[in-house]
Amino acid sequence: MGFIKQSDDLIFATEASWSYADKNLLCIDTGDWRTARPVVDKDKCNSCGICVLYCPPQCMVDDGNYYKANLAFCKGCGVCAAECPKKAISMTSEEEYADECTFVE
Repeated sequence: MGFIKQSDDLIFATEASWSYADKNLLCIDTGDWRTARPVVDKDKCNSCGICVLYCPPQCMVDDGNYYKANLAFCKGCGVCAAECPKKAISMTSEEEYADECTFVE
């Protein structure tokens, strides 16, 4: 009682508070309300993956030689920047990227 079994019918596989970690939890774009974004200094990043381990929504992705945030899902919490041992990630105000916005009319 109180536990969701893997066989239970759910609207979304991620609607319960429990995950079997066999699928991605990122199913909707949630990065639109962020006020700051993580920016990675490619020269400082040594691809250690600490940011990936600590990122709450797990939106850090491998870009070959370094990790970067998938901005469609990044909440701008800054945990990746705080945990980076090389200080390769800095949180930058979204205001600096206002020209990149696209508006739907």
